[in-house]
Amino acid sequence: MLYRNLVAVYEQLEGTRQHSDVRQLLTELFRSAPTNLLPSILYLSQGLLRPEFEGVELGVGGALARKAVAQSAGVDDHQVHREVSVSGDLGITAERLRSGQRRLEPLEPLEIEEVYAGLMAIAAARGSGAQEERLRRLTGLLARAGPVEARYLIRFVLGSLRIGIREMTLIDALAHAFGDGSKAARARIERAFNLCSDLGWIAEELSRHGLDALDAVTIQVGRPIRPMLAERARSLSEALHRMHGTAALEFKYDGLRVQAHVARDGSVRLFSRRLERIEAQFPDLVDALPAAVRHRPAVLEGECVPIDPDTDEIRPFQEISRRRGRIYDLDRLRSEVPVCFFLFDLLLDGTEPTLDRPFPERRERLEAAVTPGPSVRLARQLRVDSAEPARDFFDLALAEGAEGIMVKSLAPESTYRAGARGFWWIKYKKEYAEGLSDSLDGVVVGAFHGRGRRAGRFGAFLLACYNPERDAFESFCKVGTGFDDAALAEMPRRLEPWASDARPAKVDTGLEPDRWFRPGLVLEVRGAELTLSPVHRADFGAIRPGSGFALRFPRFTGRIREEKAPTDATSSGELRRMYRQQVRQSPAASGPA
Repeated sequence: MLYRNLVAVYEQLEGTRQHSDVRQLLTELFRSAPTNLLPSILYLSQGLLRPEFEGVELGVGGALARKAVAQSAGVDDHQVHREVSVSGDLGITAERLRSGQRRLEPLEPLEIEEVYAGLMAIAAARGSGAQEERLRRLTGLLARAGPVEARYLIRFVLGSLRIGIREMTLIDALAHAFGDGSKAARARIERAFNLCSDLGWIAEELSRHGLDALDAVTIQVGRPIRPMLAERARSLSEALHRMHGTAALEFKYDGLRVQAHVARDGSVRLFSRRLERIEAQFPDLVDALPAAVRHRPAVLEGECVPIDPDTDEIRPFQEISRRRGRIYDLDRLRSEVPVCFFLFDLLLDGTEPTLDRPFPERRERLEAAVTPGPSVRLARQLRVDSAEPARDFFDLALAEGAEGIMVKSLAPESTYRAGARGFWWIKYKKEYAEGLSDSLDGVVVGAFHGRGRRAGRFGAFLLACYNPERDAFESFCKVGTGFDDAALAEMPRRLEPWASDARPAKVDTGLEPDRWFRPGLVLEVRGAELTLSPVHRADFGAIRPGSGFALRFPRFTGRIREEKAPTDATSSGELRRMYRQQVRQSPAASGPA
């Protein structure tokens, strides 16, 4: 299959906003593609080479990409730099330069297999000559690419494909391509994806064997599942009421959620909430887990928390963030920022998956499978059937450094629902007890130029929540408060990978920022209350026609949620529930934004 045929679909997708039109384009693509090419097409269309959890990175930066464009077009680096300063997009520059070239004889068109193999070879380049090898291979691909192919090749290597495809859209298209397109078909594909986290593999299985083959998908060591998520409650009484009066309470630790895979031979893989491999940042946990986990193989979940080495007290979250993404000075950080892994769930016990077991059984198995020690412990738990011991446990959690408690169902139906959010788990945090708004996680989709002291840089940012039903990001606030000078100076660098010349296809807002960004960076904010607004689009029309939810007096907490993908941001449904709870408590809360 020719690469230009795939690129032609990308061109159409880039200019398409209607979800039904996007789905139709993808459905036709999947149906027409050879089965063996489906994984490559799925990965490339997500801006990946392999599933995220495999951690395959291309290793091509902007400077190398510019040099490859220059060499393939037969121009000097200065001309490429000038062109990019005008277009603002190296992909568009590559396209224009290729359009101006004349060939003495036509080259063989690129096949998808060749492009994928070439990109994989670039990612595999190692050693002293790696940069030269990457440059040679990328230049070779560009030299054979047509103008539009060059645009998307460069965008791919720079991580800015800009076609607006997300996982749920791909799942919807797969349900139409290889099923009847019903909600039931989509649910079966989504379930399999939540358990294997690999849409490329799923697409090939669907093409070869149909939907029924996916029903056998289950958890495997080394292949992370998508985490189960919790709902919120405004009070302990509400949380207990939803649990019919009886629940398991656990400390809610303020750390990094980690999924640990311990193989039979004792080898360990650690995955973040975003399914990234992170064991390199936590060698102490890699060392401690084999001795702590008696039943192997095992898949466990827990919270990795910084611990004071002298007092054994829980330290602030910001300390553990020093370890994220670090590849140097880890021995020093290991001693300066020791961590403890507080386990709260067991998903594979020996060779037996436990996802379909009720939570009480999973906890009992966890206690039997683990020998606690200094670095690996069990999350503190108490089972209650009344409000008074629940309040005492909440106070204890705060006193010992937790940010609140988790309230978990003990019902026979309390199975582990991978990738789903529901009231089987409820979080109740300190902010609720103080009568303040809970923190929200918003995705940056735009920025506004600053004024006064902030002139010459961004002064405020447009944040959006995620609407999984629409697979869209809907604005709910413009936030500028809470940023110090250092944070503001850092934001352009953090946001640069997601910069966009136009409104991204999946972003919905009534505001027009000075700079658009594709959803990528997640910020934590707090505010006074939720109101209704005609300019914000969060759950638009859910309460009042022509109005969406807005956060009043938003303030950045200083916490960038690097462990969260944009689709893990606060959802529009969560905002709706929080607004209704707020209105029940205070009728005045429904005033205009």
